[in-house]
Amino acid sequence: MYPFNASFSNFSLMMEVADMPRDENLAKVEIALLSVIFVSAAILNTGLLLVLWKRRKQVSKMRVLVFHLCVADLVVAFFQVCPQLMWDITDRFIGPDLVCRLVKYLQVVGMFASTYMIVVMTIDRYQAICNPMVKFQRRRKRWNIPVCIAWAISLVGGLPQIFIFSRVQVAPGVFDCWADFIQPWGLKTYITWTTMVIFVLPILTVVVCQVRICRAIQNNLYLKTHQDGGSGVAFQLPSRTSSVAGVSKARIKTVKMTVIIVLAYIICWTPFFTVQLWSVWDKDAPTETATFTILMLLASLNSCANPCIYLLFNGQLPNKLTVLCRRPSNRKDSINYEATVVSSLYMSFKSISDSK
Repeated sequence: MYPFNASFSNFSLMMEVADMPRDENLAKVEIALLSVIFVSAAILNTGLLLVLWKRRKQVSKMRVLVFHLCVADLVVAFFQVCPQLMWDITDRFIGPDLVCRLVKYLQVVGMFASTYMIVVMTIDRYQAICNPMVKFQRRRKRWNIPVCIAWAISLVGGLPQIFIFSRVQVAPGVFDCWADFIQPWGLKTYITWTTMVIFVLPILTVVVCQVRICRAIQNNLYLKTHQDGGSGVAFQLPSRTSSVAGVSKARIKTVKMTVIIVLAYIICWTPFFTVQLWSVWDKDAPTETATFTILMLLASLNSCANPCIYLLFNGQLPNKLTVLCRRPSNRKDSINYEATVVSSLYMSFKSISDSK
């Protein structure tokens, strides 16, 4: 059995000898950073959940998806970041075998849920832009099937953790929550598989959807331009109710928000999974350096970014937060979130394609 100390998340590769003293200065940095991430993620996502709950009568598909994304990010905060913070403070896992397995299971459930909720949001925007009539003809159901599938994948995807991790004796009288792998291929298979199902496949899915969405917007805008006389001059969108060749401003804005959420996910998690793969496939990887540790810790910043992105795209970040302290206003300025669009998303992608 290799000593597999999950110093962060479900499969951190901080391989170390059981009796090796840890770097106390690095441990202090980890504790400080995890504390900031935990407090920020907990406050931001809880605040956004309360905002959405205050406005629960203004139901929309995107708000439902954002609600579940907040719940997933709270799972990450309370069952991934918080246990790791306590783990870093005590140096060793304190608790029985059942708690060890449960913590490891919930850590992966949070990662799966946060990832696949973003996938569901992207697919939903794809359906709204590329297949609007099919989406319109569907009746509203009591259960949101895609959301249920995302949670089911998360709950099932974390099950291997229960069997891989356990409370074991790593030194005489010293116990920790470590993993046991079949040598020599078990660890490599585990890391590669989790990277594929939690990162690579979801990213490929959302990229394909976003490319098709942008192509649909480009084609619609091209047709609209030629119908208006082929002048090629970019037309203006003076009001919320305007549309780009049949694509409403509301849908365009939600597409833009989804793009930013996906980019934030890629930026936060790419270093983490890169470090993981490097650690298992390269025996000379500097796994004990501070850089490796910090890169893995920064991954959970994604749970802080998601609520900020939603509130910023919602138009009035300070006003949305103060709604917790006052009754909702009936002013006409208090608009539904999904009433938004701009064609700048298309124009940015078009400029990229023209430059190639």
